[in-house]
Amino acid sequence: MPHTPKITPTEFVWTDAYLVGFHEMDDVHREFVQIVQAMQSCTDAEFPAALAQFILHAKAHFGAEDAWMIETNFPPKDCHMDEHAAVMKSADDVRALVTTGNIAIGRSFAAELVRWFPGHADYLDSALAQWMVKRKHGGKPVVLRRGVSS
Repeated sequence: MPHTPKITPTEFVWTDAYLVGFHEMDDVHREFVQIVQAMQSCTDAEFPAALAQFILHAKAHFGAEDAWMIETNFPPKDCHMDEHAAVMKSADDVRALVTTGNIAIGRSFAAELVRWFPGHADYLDSALAQWMVKRKHGGKPVVLRRGVSS
């Protein structure tokens, strides 16, 4: 019998509250949400492939952000890059356990990503987005959030 995730797929959906105003980053963040949502809603049999998809995404996602920080000498890059590295280490550790059949740890990891992402995006990624937009366009990002109250 397939495992029913404790987190429903509707609990982690894209919202304009996650916008940071740097389009390249916002696009990748939308994909992040979709991939984590897939990890939440898939069957146990599908979970290893969903986790593998997350790891591929995260390597590219974090790699791009890390490259932007290095290329532009973003002052707080070390803290931001350390968080990315910690998530990747956790993902690799979880993958090893999932391959032995421990899908529950994978589900817990997906739940932790849901908890982690909003704060990471709001604090670390929004600072990087402002830095990138200022360097690219000479000003702060303009973010229009539909349906989000202050």
